[in-house]
Amino acid sequence: MKTLLNIIWLVFGGFWLALGYFMAGIICCLLIVTIPWGIASFRIAAYTLWPFGRMVVDKPGGTGVFSLLGNVIWLVVAGIWIAIGHVVTAFAMAITIIGIPLAIANLKLIPVSLMPLGKQIVPTDRPFIASYR
Repeated sequence: MKTLLNIIWLVFGGFWLALGYFMAGIICCLLIVTIPWGIASFRIAAYTLWPFGRMVVDKPGGTGVFSLLGNVIWLVVAGIWIAIGHVVTAFAMAITIIGIPLAIANLKLIPVSLMPLGKQIVPTDRPFIASYR
């Protein structure tokens, strides 16, 4: 079931979202100061390509002050706009019955798009994760 949902996701929006995150990662890595956000953007791009069966959790060592400061900067500069894009896209996907799981996956991406530093993506055995850890 996860594979089928991931293929449908990839065709109907996951590829374009991942491409956007990948391009943002390249831009962030070109500007030397923003390399941590670039790496986080690449991580989110990979997650966006194949979201079903994986989830976002806090890193085991804790987030730390620098991650918190970096997340606040990211939130102001890009995070809020990316989250708004995910909400709009999720609303558009939820119009059809087959799009409802895709909309849920899109909403699942909002927390990591708002605060990407200090997070990691881990596999899970469930295709749908209702909570964010």
